[in-house]
This record gives sequence, C-alpha cells and structure tokens, in this order.
Amino acid sequence: MDRRSQQTRAGLVVPDVRGHTSQHSIEARKAEFEGLAHAIHLDVAFSEIIKVREVKPATFIGGGHTENLAARVKAEDIDILLIDVSLTAIQQRNLEKETGAKVLDRTALILEIFGERAATREGVLQVELAHLNYQKGRLVRSWTHLERQRGSGGYGFMGGPGETQIESDRRQITDRIVLLEDRLEKVKKTRAQQRQQRSDTPIVALVGYTNAGKSSLFNTLTGAGVFAEDLLFATLDTTVRKLELPHGREVVLSDTVGFVADLPTDLVAAFRATLEEVLDADVILHARDIANEDHAAQAQDVLKVLGDLGVSAETTSIIEVWNKVDLVNEADLVGIAPASKVAGVVHASAKTGQGLEDLKLAIEKALGEKSRTYHVNVPHTAGADIGWLHSHSEIVSRDEPTEQGSGFTVRVEPRHKAAFLERFNGRIKSSDA
Repeated sequence: MDRRSQQTRAGLVVPDVRGHTSQHSIEARKAEFEGLAHAIHLDVAFSEIIKVREVKPATFIGGGHTENLAARVKAEDIDILLIDVSLTAIQQRNLEKETGAKVLDRTALILEIFGERAATREGVLQVELAHLNYQKGRLVRSWTHLERQRGSGGYGFMGGPGETQIESDRRQITDRIVLLEDRLEKVKKTRAQQRQQRSDTPIVALVGYTNAGKSSLFNTLTGAGVFAEDLLFATLDTTVRKLELPHGREVVLSDTVGFVADLPTDLVAAFRATLEEVLDADVILHARDIANEDHAAQAQDVLKVLGDLGVSAETTSIIEVWNKVDLVNEADLVGIAPASKVAGVVHASAKTGQGLEDLKLAIEKALGEKSRTYHVNVPHTAGADIGWLHSHSEIVSRDEPTEQGSGFTVRVEPRHKAAFLERFNGRIKSSDA
C-alpha cells in the first residue's frame, strides 16, 4: 500500500512531571498539545498523560513508559511520537532508537507549524533562522540513518518527498545563520523606514494567545481578509490596516503572530523584527479567549512574552479585549480580573460584532489620555491649518463659525505637540496643559 498520500500517524505524550509547577492544568496542556498536532493535520492515534516521577537524563521518561510507547508504536503503526517537553538531543535520539519512531519535542513541533504557516519572504527567513538555531546542537552524525527529507512545507522534522537532507556540517549552518541574520537586518531597516513614513499615525497592535480570535477581530474591525481559522498559529505574518475611530481619527491596526506557552526562545528572537510593531505601538489590544477555561494562564503567558520584548503596562497602554463573550454567560464574567494594569476592558465578540464600537471608543480614550486638549481659532482662509488639525490631532468639537473663523477643541498627542504649538502660536485660546 502506498502510504505517502495518507496522513502521518502520530502518538502524543504529555509528561506530568512531579514537582513541576505550571499555571496551566495538565488537561489544558494536553488539549493545547492536541491542537498543535492538528494544526499540521496529523492523524492522532492516541494522546495520553504520563506521570513522570523523575526526569531521566537518557530518555526523559522512565524505562517502563518507553517500553509501553515502543509497543504502541508497533501495534498502532505510529510514524511520529510528539513529546510535550523540550528534549535534549540525546534524549530525542535515545527515544527514537528505543521506540522505532521519529520523535519531536514541543519546540520542534512549533517550528514545524511555523514552517508550514510562513507566507511571506520575511516569515520564511525568520522561521528558517529559528530552525537552524534549534538544529545547530542536534545535527550529529548518529542521526544520518534518519530519513530527513522535506516536503513543500515545514522544516524537515516530519519528512516528505522532494527535498534533500539538512546539511550537518556546523560551519555551513553557522554561515547560513549569519546570512539570514544579515537579510533580516535589512528587513528591519526597511520596516523602520516604513514606520517612519507613517509616524504621524498612531499604531495599535493586536496581541494574544494563539487562537484567541485576534485575526477575526482584525477582519471585523478593518474589513480585511486575513486568514482566520480555528487553528493554532493560523496567523504568522504581521498584517497592518488603517482603522477609523468614532471621531474620524485614523490609526494603524497591526495583527501579530499568536503567543503560546513555552514559546521557543529562538522563535521569539527570530520574530523580533516582526514584533517591533508591538514595541512601537501606542496602544496594545490584548485579546483573551474568555470562553477558554485556561484564559487566565494564557494571559500570563502573553504578558511574559511582552515582558521579554520590553513591553509592559508601565510603558504602553494595554486594553484587554475579552473576546468570544457570545459563548459565555454574562454572570460567568463576574470576578474575572484583568491580567495586568490596563487602560480598559472591553467585552467583545468578533463573530457577532458585539462590543467593537466600544473597543474603538476605548482605543480613542487610551490615545487621548496621553494627549493634551487645546482650543484654537482658525481663519476661514487657513484651509491648510484645518487639514493639519484633522491629520495630526483629534477634533473633539467645533464651534459655530464666526466672521473671523472657526474655533476647534482638539486633542494633540505628545509627538505632535511641538509642531502644533509652533504652527498655531498666538491662536491658542486655552489649554489643559
């Protein structure tokens, strides 16, 4: 039978290590790991939690568990074993030898998903860089018996026709890493130039745990067609669109890659260029899947990644968007607290549109809290000045026109304050400064 057209059969193992503390319940970890496996359309033959009293240096799990897994691999014709921990190269190699199946740890599985999801040239470069850094300490000669071919997607962990074995020579890998870092540095400079060109427009970044509904929120708010599916890491490449707020002000809304518990360090580092949209954001929307029982722990994971990037509630205004409220009762939301200091909390549903107008108002308010309010008089003949106010400030109200002109009450962000004071010097009646 030709099995190449069939889905890869996988067995999932979630070690429950004694003494290991986690904010996520073991059941939530198991459900998420299954979601990761389904994200690349594996045929999951079994998924189980294994109690681990003591981590074994050779195989991580004990000999009895290893023997049981070997028997299941043979009986159920398993191609790949997925282990929900970070394994050392030796542990991975020994498990492959003892069980007769390929073994992927959590990091390798996430890298495989990212390899399939990357759609832009930048995304492909970032994933390859993270992959090579991961493989750098693992490409040893004892692996040469493994079939390590790559198909059209992914990064070679699972195999497939059409690609050659990854070069095991460390020097070549290092040279490739240097090349990729150089290319990504050029991408970073291009991004910086693009951000400079739109520096007059505030940036609002959407962040959240993977599958929290960020892309659905993004699509509903902006009318964009970003890929949004009930899959972990459905969105990988950052997308930006203009969004008009209730009082006519425009912002740039940025949809970013989803975060996940124990996100590989190499991936965070590789995607730093993409995540610079978050670093430069004036407001961050933290989307939480409030219908997920594990949402509190997920929110903490998001804050940890943000913290690793140098972003916190002290540096940037954060609005929590409690998404998918259509799936819960309002009473269930009582007692739930924000994960951090926030500029606001909005109950929303990307599916029904509930709360999205409130969200726009909350963005406007968060931006306004950093701004100063002024009242300025503009002659009828100064059309360019009126245009400047619309482009660089928020028009709060406009007085009835007089023969001399019109009076405007405007909010001006710190970035535009100096230019505003210089342009309208002598015409500012009052200010809350």
